[in-house]
Amino acid sequence: MNTNKKPLIPVALIAPPGGRELAQLVDRELVKRRYGNQKNRSFIKPCECPRFANGEAKAVLYESIRGCDVYIIADIGNYNCRFTVQGIESPMSPDDHFQDIKRVVAAIGGRANRINVIMPLLYQGRQHKRTARESLDCALALQELQNLGVKNLITFDAHNSHVQNAIPLMGFENLHASYQIVRLLLENEKDIIVDKKKLMVVSPDEGAVDRCLYYANSLGVELGLFYKRRNTTRVVDGKNPIIKHEFLGASVENKDVLIIDDMLASGQSMLLSANELKKSGARNIYVIITFALLTDDGIKRFDKAYKGHLIKRAYATNLTYRSPKLKNAPWFKQVDVSEFIAYFIDQFNRDESISTLLDTSKKIFRFLKRR
Repeated sequence: MNTNKKPLIPVALIAPPGGRELAQLVDRELVKRRYGNQKNRSFIKPCECPRFANGEAKAVLYESIRGCDVYIIADIGNYNCRFTVQGIESPMSPDDHFQDIKRVVAAIGGRANRINVIMPLLYQGRQHKRTARESLDCALALQELQNLGVKNLITFDAHNSHVQNAIPLMGFENLHASYQIVRLLLENEKDIIVDKKKLMVVSPDEGAVDRCLYYANSLGVELGLFYKRRNTTRVVDGKNPIIKHEFLGASVENKDVLIIDDMLASGQSMLLSANELKKSGARNIYVIITFALLTDDGIKRFDKAYKGHLIKRAYATNLTYRSPKLKNAPWFKQVDVSEFIAYFIDQFNRDESISTLLDTSKKIFRFLKRR
């Protein structure tokens, strides 16, 4: 329980349909921090986004949020949310979820003291840069939120955090769940030895190097890298097809390997990397991702890889929707980040420094010393 007596602006958590599961977990942890074990407390303000018969929608708030420090918690990757148009049921896309965020901001109507959006999976974060004649969707979305009066956007492990340059006058906090992931990994996998001779971090491509370097430095182990050699003369599904994965780095023979990336979509690239590492003599391979976006086909690939002893385990956060099939997979472990988000909201609401939340390497180091 936090006993800080500094005056607070009342906190209001608002969850559009996609973010309700995460919002409830965060609310529970925030209540613990503020009120201990008191029951019947909640920071959640009821909200609905009902649909008309033709698919149009609106946001409705059922309690006053005047003067509150509002935190809109949204999961734009929650395809389990559905709505009906002309009797046809349709899953909500990231576009639909983003529209709900804007509807909630419009329903608030300037009555809140401050509006903050917690969007762990950044909307259109994969379309963060322009190549030739392409749209720059992520930058446009951020500018929309800024123009609507949102003061801060809080996300996790942004595909490329440089997109915040599109909104220099709005707060953009890019958090990482690296400490929570490392702690659960090492608590569960007792046979992992954190030593350069026994453990190695591997980046599945060039884009994940900075992320993997952070983990490697925090754990004090070496870093390897896969380079995707592509056929630049062809385009398949909007991409140049991969010819071969080339590995750069020290030997992985008899070492446990952590393959780390921000998101897992089809899983093909990750498993290709794992296959190459196994051929090179790697011991156990652990996949670590922030967002598990696996489709049914991706889950089947990982089932096969697990049964074939290609991977030992996959760790992912609960920051976006995970299907029941994924949650129940024997190779999958879920990392709960709700306590961390609640701590962030508590600090942010009090206008306290969040520097320690942005760099978790010291926490990882202290954890390794206690282990």
